[in-house]
Amino acid sequence: MNIKKIHYFSGITISIFVGLHLINHLYSVFGAKAHIELMNNFRLVYRNIIIETILLIAVGIQIISGIKLFLKKRKNVSNFFEKLQIWTGVYLTIFLLIHVSAVLSGRLILNLDTNFYFGVSGLNTFPLNLFFIPYYGLAIVSFFAHISAVHSKKMHHKILGINPNKQSYIILISGILLTLVILYGLTNRFNGVEIPTEYKIMTGE
Repeated sequence: MNIKKIHYFSGITISIFVGLHLINHLYSVFGAKAHIELMNNFRLVYRNIIIETILLIAVGIQIISGIKLFLKKRKNVSNFFEKLQIWTGVYLTIFLLIHVSAVLSGRLILNLDTNFYFGVSGLNTFPLNLFFIPYYGLAIVSFFAHISAVHSKKMHHKILGINPNKQSYIILISGILLTLVILYGLTNRFNGVEIPTEYKIMTGE
C-alpha cells in the first residue's frame, strides 16, 4: 500500500470521528446542556482505550503521510482544488498537532473534562477569542475544503444532474455555512451560558 492510500484510509478513519464531533458542536445551538448530553452519548462509542488508540494512531499516520505528500506535491499543483487540498492539508496538520495536544493536556495534566466548556472558554474570552474564533473556524472550513478537493479528484459522475466540479463547490460552501452555525452555537455568551470556575484556568482568569 503506497503513502497516498495510507493517507486516504487514515483520513477516512479520522473523518468518521470528526463527523460525530461536528454534529456534536452543531448541537450547541440548543445550549450547553444539550451539547454535553449528546457528547456523553457519542463517548459511549469513541471514549474507550481501543477506539482512542486507533484514532491517535490514525492522526499520527495522517500527519506524517500528509507532510511527505506535501513535500512531494507542493510544486506540481495547478488547478484550484489541487492547491486547496495541499494548503488545507497543511493547516489541518498544524491544527491536529495543537488540538490533540491541548485535549490530552487538559485531561491528563489539568484533570478537566474536555467537554463543551473546555472548548468554548477561549472562544468567549476577549482578547483570546480574536485568535480562537478564526483558529477553530478555519479548521472546520479546511476540513470541508479538503474533502471537496478530494471529491473533485475521486468523483467522475453526476449526482442529480450536478457535475463533480459543482459538487465539490457545494461541499465547500456547505462547510463554510456550517462553520458559521457552529461558531454561533459555541460562542455561548449569545445563549447566556457561563463558563464554570474550574475551566477559567484555560483563560488565565
